[in-house]
Amino acid sequence: MRIGLAQMRPVLGRVDKNLEIHREMIQRAREEQVDVLVFPELSLTGYNLLDLTYDVARKGEAEEIQALVAEATDIDLVFGWVEHSPEHQLFNSALYASQQKIQYIHRKVYLPTYGMFDEARYFAQGQTIRSFMTRFGQVGLLVCEDIWHVSAPYLLAHDGAEMIIVLANAPVKGMQASGLGTKDSWYQILENHAQLHGLYIAFANRVGAEDGVTFFGGSAVVDPFGKTESTASLFKEELLVIDIDLDKVRKARFKMPLLRDENMDLVQRELTRIIKKRSGEGLI
Repeated sequence: MRIGLAQMRPVLGRVDKNLEIHREMIQRAREEQVDVLVFPELSLTGYNLLDLTYDVARKGEAEEIQALVAEATDIDLVFGWVEHSPEHQLFNSALYASQQKIQYIHRKVYLPTYGMFDEARYFAQGQTIRSFMTRFGQVGLLVCEDIWHVSAPYLLAHDGAEMIIVLANAPVKGMQASGLGTKDSWYQILENHAQLHGLYIAFANRVGAEDGVTFFGGSAVVDPFGKTESTASLFKEELLVIDIDLDKVRKARFKMPLLRDENMDLVQRELTRIIKKRSGEGLI
C-alpha cells in the first residue's frame, strides 16, 4: 500500500485556490502511483478563519466537495474542510473518498480552546470516534487535537483500525523546546500510540503561516512498532510518498499483545463508576 502525504500551504479563506492546489497534488500523486493521498486539517480553507468560518463552510453535496470526491477514482483521498451539517452546525471535518463516493466523515471531537486556539467558538463538537473499512484495510480518522486524547486512538484500535490517519495544523512552539505541543512531542505522541496499539499512523501536517503563526510540516508515517519510517521536510511544501506493509500490524500485535490482553469490561465498569461519581450519583 502506497501512502502519500500532501504537505501543502493552504490559502486562508480561498476554497477555489485550495481546490486547485488539491488537484495539482492529486495529479502528482497519480504519477507516483499513490493508493491513498492525505491532506492536512482544513486543507480546503486554511485554519485561522475566524469570521470567515461560515462563508467557507460547505455541505457534503457542495460543488467543491463533490469535485474532489470525483477525483477519487484510482486513488483514495482524505482531506479537511469546514462541514455545514444538515442541522446548520459547522464542524472541523475530515472526509475519506473512494471510488468517487464519500466513504466516511469524521468530525473533530476535541476542539482546542486555549492559548492561540479558539475552535469551540466556531465549531460544534463531533460525537463519534469509529473505524471503517477501506479497500486496503480498517482505518480510523482523527483531526489534530484528537490524537492528544488517549481515548481516541484507544477506541479506534479496539474498533479494528490497522491505521490511523491524522490530519493536522500543528504550529511551531519553539523548535528546540521541550514539553507538550512542540514538534518533538508530536512525534513522541505518534510513536507511542502506534507502538501501544500496534498500528500505523499517518500524520499529514501543513506548512505556511497565518496571522503570525507558523506551521512546521514534518508530515510522517510511523509503523506499528513505533518507528518513524519517513518524515517530510520542515516548513516546505512536499509530497511525501512511502510504501507500507499492513502485515506489520499482525506481527506487532503478536509480539506485543496489548490489545488482546486489554480488559475492556473492567474499563467500562470503572468509567461507569467514575461518571456516576462525577455526577454526584455515588461516592463509592
